Amino acid sequence: MMNTKKIVKISLADEVANSIKQEILEHKLRPNDQLPTEAELTKVYGVGRSTLREAVKILVNSGLIRVQHGIGMFVEEKQSLKEPFAQRLQRVDNEALDEVRKLIEMKIAEKAAINRTKTDIKKMRQYLTERSIAADNNDLAACVEADIAFHLSIAAAAKNEILAELYQSLSAHLKKWFIELYTDTKIFRDTQRLHEQLLECIIQQEAKKAWNASARIIEY
Repeated sequence: MMNTKKIVKISLADEVANSIKQEILEHKLRPNDQLPTEAELTKVYGVGRSTLREAVKILVNSGLIRVQHGIGMFVEEKQSLKEPFAQRLQRVDNEALDEVRKLIEMKIAEKAAINRTKTDIKKMRQYLTERSIAADNNDLAACVEADIAFHLSIAAAAKNEILAELYQSLSAHLKKWFIELYTDTKIFRDTQRLHEQLLECIIQQEAKKAWNASARIIEY
């Protein structure tokens, strides 16, 4: 039997508010920028004045815009809603991404050594084998895919939903970056043994050694 989900219908006012909100989050509208007039916005979105006023009310209550009567509508200088993390990652530079990745990988290695199960170990071994085969075949795309999957399986074994979700969010960007960064699989062949040592530390439930093994991979 299929799982059923309630379909939530949104009003025209919500659609207009979401559209303006997106422009603010994408910095097309910046703090203290003045929005077009009410008459102009009704034409842009093809809605009536009452719908637009409801959308403005939603944005004001969300802390995204302010209304100065007799002057106009402005983007708030200090917005109460922040840019979604997944969207923020699309603009982050590779250096910042790598710094976060390194910190997370050491922690999930330590936690995985404590909390891993037999099922977790089986998955980690599988991905590490796939990584080795792809590296030997100089199949960069498959190698990157297996490498990321290996580290994601460690994140899952850590049994910390926040860490796992955070690493999952990073993984898509890491794949793209690694494909751009490397021209062959040499780095993956060179670090295969280090990854095998990391897995062994996790299997033996040696948390400190797992942290150190992850750090050696990062240092390499």
